[in-house]
Amino acid sequence: MKIFIAGASGAIGSRLVPLLVAAGHDVTGTSRTDTGARRIEAAGGHGVTMDGRDSASIRRAVLEALPDVVVHELTSLSAGFDFKRFDEVFAATNDMRTRGTDALIAAAQEAGTERILVQSYTGWPNARTGGPVKTEEDPLDPDPAPAVRRTLAAIAHTERATVDAGGLALRYGNLYGPGQALGEGGQMLDVVRKRQFPIVGRGTGIWSFCHVEDAASATAAAVSHGAPGLYNIVDDEPAPVSEWLPVLAQAVGAKRPMHVPGWVARTMVGEFGVAWMTTARGSSNAKAKAALEWSPRYASWRDGFRTGLGVVTAAAA
Repeated sequence: MKIFIAGASGAIGSRLVPLLVAAGHDVTGTSRTDTGARRIEAAGGHGVTMDGRDSASIRRAVLEALPDVVVHELTSLSAGFDFKRFDEVFAATNDMRTRGTDALIAAAQEAGTERILVQSYTGWPNARTGGPVKTEEDPLDPDPAPAVRRTLAAIAHTERATVDAGGLALRYGNLYGPGQALGEGGQMLDVVRKRQFPIVGRGTGIWSFCHVEDAASATAAAVSHGAPGLYNIVDDEPAPVSEWLPVLAQAVGAKRPMHVPGWVARTMVGEFGVAWMTTARGSSNAKAKAALEWSPRYASWRDGFRTGLGVVTAAAA
């Protein structure tokens, strides 16, 4: 098939291009820069430059490619990570999740594209009531912290627009691996090493993880499998912060994380940070595994943290 990947030089897109080329597909991938487009060419695709926040640029790129499948992997996360300024940090990505998604869907429909896959996210957007693990049938949080309201609205828009257009919204879990915030050289891993990522309260917030390579392989599977709808792309083991954070610290040679009460943490990470660490709900991958005929290589973050972060500790060197 002819496959168009918007954001093909990013974390997932750059891994997706060689997977699809190896499967025999004709892949066109976009980047904001000529350098990124050349990397796509080197991976076996056709690299084009495109502004993911400009509707005319999106339309022109899609209509020139006339793809059978459009894959939306556009993000802009270079500003780092800040619990208190979450919406501000994600402003550009949220624009791509709203106006960018609408432009891609419109262009795909105009081009006669048969299938649309769009990146979304699962984890803290889940409603923080009921059981610890949510499926795609469960609602999003009806009362998010003020710091993430615009981001949650953008995620909801992405999913609604995609499903209404007959597409698949792939809800990636918390990504980790080389080149990620939770990977060697990443901001989150650096914070863990400095013991600046504490267990808040009892650490009862449930997180679902996904190795970046598994996110790419699930997306490749969704090119030809699965009915329109929502899909949680996560590993098999949702887990509370109190369980996974010490394992992560050990994996990177750091001391055990500190414990701080919620009222202290609120001054450090705000209401949203405390909520994510104490009341978040995890996500089930049962639907994705069955419908997409996919299984994660790293079925658990336990193995992933030990071998999939791209970290070389002093003990292993």
